[in-house]
Amino acid sequence: MQFGEGGAGTFSDGKLNTGVKNERIGWILEQFAEAGASADILYDAKPHIGTDVLVEVVQNLRHEVIDRGGEVRFGHRVTGLSTENGHIAALTVAGPAGSYTLPARQVILAIGHSARDTFAMLRDAGIPMEPKPFAVGVRIEHRQSDMDAQQYKQYAGHPSLPPTSYKLSAHTAAGRGVFSFCVCPGGQVVAAASEAGRVVTNGMSELARDGENINGGLLVSVTPEDFGGTDVLAGVAFQRRLEEAAYALGGGGYAAPAQTVGDFLAHHPSIGPGRVTPTYRPAVRWCDLHDCLPPFVCAALEEALPLLEKKLHGFAAPDAVLTAVETRSSSPVRIVRDNTYQTALRGLYPCGEGAGYAGGILSAAADGMRCAEQIIKEITQHG
Repeated sequence: MQFGEGGAGTFSDGKLNTGVKNERIGWILEQFAEAGASADILYDAKPHIGTDVLVEVVQNLRHEVIDRGGEVRFGHRVTGLSTENGHIAALTVAGPAGSYTLPARQVILAIGHSARDTFAMLRDAGIPMEPKPFAVGVRIEHRQSDMDAQQYKQYAGHPSLPPTSYKLSAHTAAGRGVFSFCVCPGGQVVAAASEAGRVVTNGMSELARDGENINGGLLVSVTPEDFGGTDVLAGVAFQRRLEEAAYALGGGGYAAPAQTVGDFLAHHPSIGPGRVTPTYRPAVRWCDLHDCLPPFVCAALEEALPLLEKKLHGFAAPDAVLTAVETRSSSPVRIVRDNTYQTALRGLYPCGEGAGYAGGILSAAADGMRCAEQIIKEITQHG
């Protein structure tokens, strides 16, 4: 679910809130609304499309691209680059009928942050990249009604109030950041693996956000010094080790390891749920998450949970559920580009979250527009 039409964002409920100030954001929201999203996104402080609606919205956007002369090739994958005098000349593409060459003088590389095979191809082709910080951790689940009661108090359950969300952060004594991420009110924890033999979790909500639980990522910041290697893709290798450990602890079959907060803080393996029923499918396996998470990640979570409890009572409730592992918070690499948005190989424009220049749907869309505008400028000036 990291790939295909819409990428991972299609299954992560279409959160459109962003801290980026960019004049393109309003126009992007208008395009989503014209493609079928609720008009509420045009004025809501935290715009949200919903997984169930976003699937149709993305299809409508594809139809618009095709109507304007574009072409979409499903099942095709870029496997190589051809160059001429320091400029991109063509792509090697693997398709259902075999490999072929696609001539191209301008290429926007908007691959998403889970395109690990493309990262490896770019590294081997000599395209400059650098490792970058990101974050790893777990999904934490609570009963939506409990969080509503904490934040809305006596007004909890009022029909005019939406399911509540939260945004929390803390810093450990060692300087680690621990924070909530991609919070999904009334949503569910979903399987998000993109490679065999590895478990990855994510979250999503439908438009109504009417599920029993609220879930969010609870993540610990990591830096290249934590990756355990010097290769530019050491962060990818670090992610894979965590995902493989989660798969093994889950017992195979893509069941995810899970533990209650109370047992996690007490270092006791969990044997089952309390009041919070985990939503991850196909299944969870109750265990001790210390057996799959790095010690420094566990230590940071253990220190942060009581701090976050002080900010939102009930957040560290003993029966809240932790499900591992969340590794895809952002790209583990940055594809180096200059102020014309091009790499050292001219004509190649890396953009969006996978390239390391955005975080979320809106900022990635705005970055794509910047690259497109630069291409128009280059063509206008140089032909």
